[in-house]
Amino acid sequence: MTTARVLNVVPTLMCGGTENQFMTLARQLDRMRFDVEFACLRRWGGFVDELVEHKVPLTEYPVTTFRSVAAFAQQARLARHIMRRNVQIVHAYNFYGNVFAIPPARLTAPVTIASIRDRAPYLTAMQKRVQRFACQFADCILVNADAVKDWLMDEGYDASKIAVIRNGVDLSRFDNPPAPVTLRRELGMADDTPLVGVISRLTRLKGLEHFLEAAASVKAQCPAARFLIVGETSPMDRDYLGELQRYAERCGVAGDVIFTGLRGDVPAVLASLTVSVMPSLNEALSNVVLESMAGGAPTVATRVGGTPEAIVDGVTGVLVPPADSSALADAIVHLLRDRQLAAHLGQAARARIADHFSVRRMVRSTEDLYIDLLERKQRKRLPAAAC
Repeated sequence: MTTARVLNVVPTLMCGGTENQFMTLARQLDRMRFDVEFACLRRWGGFVDELVEHKVPLTEYPVTTFRSVAAFAQQARLARHIMRRNVQIVHAYNFYGNVFAIPPARLTAPVTIASIRDRAPYLTAMQKRVQRFACQFADCILVNADAVKDWLMDEGYDASKIAVIRNGVDLSRFDNPPAPVTLRRELGMADDTPLVGVISRLTRLKGLEHFLEAAASVKAQCPAARFLIVGETSPMDRDYLGELQRYAERCGVAGDVIFTGLRGDVPAVLASLTVSVMPSLNEALSNVVLESMAGGAPTVATRVGGTPEAIVDGVTGVLVPPADSSALADAIVHLLRDRQLAAHLGQAARARIADHFSVRRMVRSTEDLYIDLLERKQRKRLPAAAC
């Protein structure tokens, strides 16, 4: 079997949900069948060092706006790279990766795949039209949740091109975590402190203001509780952390909430949480939710996007309406007071991840998709070659 070269085209290599998924996939693709390299629009993010360390080819195509001659020049450069490197599969991610890579890849690569991993509440109407136009040239549009597929169909995308492969979690990362007291002592807390936390990139759609409002209500009912917000802002919105800190002051919980910044020990953090919270206003299939479940953390999440595809309400976690801090607080307090229920939900959540959201299943499904698309293209070319 010959090796197929896969080129992943991504906006940046920052540490976020989509980035974690494409890096996990790149690490675990069968090297006997696939050879992986990367292209990015900005050489930003912690994963750059990993690619360099492992000698994975990474090429930057700096584009500040698509409405420029320079952008067309970079697309032409990408097309030349695809031909020179004999890339068989171009797999683009998110709005900027899709719009940049799909048109030139369509002309030069056997297989072109677009990935849309959320319902794009941050895109303008014009950007949504541009992405839909670009994606019509893709052989497949890969999404991570039925909720995203349904949205795309409502937006006018060709349903026959849409494939769903849900995010995968490596359960082994969550085996043998340190004792929960380790994090508490690091943060200067008593060993038995109830700890409620959010792990998230700090963006305005993650519902963090509602979490802070809920924290005030939880604190009134469970005075010993403390709260964590784990994550960092994007380079474009560094002021947002200050806004959240000031909002915590207005909510009266500034002394009870710790903003830890980005941490590399997410499994250890999750193992320490009494309750893990995902208060997002818009999601596709949240990696944090899946990781919380994999870590056995009792989880409260908003009923948005693909989250109900992962959490069965009352069975593997608790779902609440988005932007409802009162409902969020009630659910958190319920789990803080009923530790037996919380433990049961955590155990059931981990079992659900093992059965339905393993990284092995995600990788194998993606490999099968790659091979299927390549074989379809080869079959289409055979009649012409025989003439």
